[in-house]
Formats: sequence, C-alpha cells, structure tokens
Amino acid sequence: MLHLNIVSPEKEIYNGEVERVTLPGTIGAFTILPQHAPIVSSLRAGNVIYVPAGGEEQTFDINGGFVEMSGGVVSACVD
Repeated sequence: MLHLNIVSPEKEIYNGEVERVTLPGTIGAFTILPQHAPIVSSLRAGNVIYVPAGGEEQTFDINGGFVEMSGGVVSACVD
C-alpha cells in the first residue's frame, strides 16, 4: 500500500492508504504503485485518479501543482 496525501491551498483533499494513484505529469500521465522509486514531478491540469484501499476508484480535476514520492508516501500539492 501507499500513503497518499493531497492538499490544496484551501484544504486537505485526501489523506489515507491507496492501492495506486495516477497523476497528470507535465510530460504525460504516470501511475505510482507500491515500491515505486522516489520521484518529484510538476503536474499540469488534468485528472488525479486514485484507488483507496479496498475501495472504488476516485477522480478529481486539478489545474496543476507538484508531487513527491518517497518512502511509500505520495505527497501532492495541487491547485
């Protein structure tokens, strides 16, 4: 499992365990799975798609931001 924390300037959007998360990187969408190598990336406008542990796929739109993955924790700051 991965721990996903998504925040915007206004509020925390999601904080919990996920099976995977797909993000709109500036050079193309990419998916982070458990055991993914550390990464830092800027994000463009598009959809963030994540699957909570044992749950249904969730999707929401962003206007951009950045993401960091390290030590099994994905931290995204989005607009």
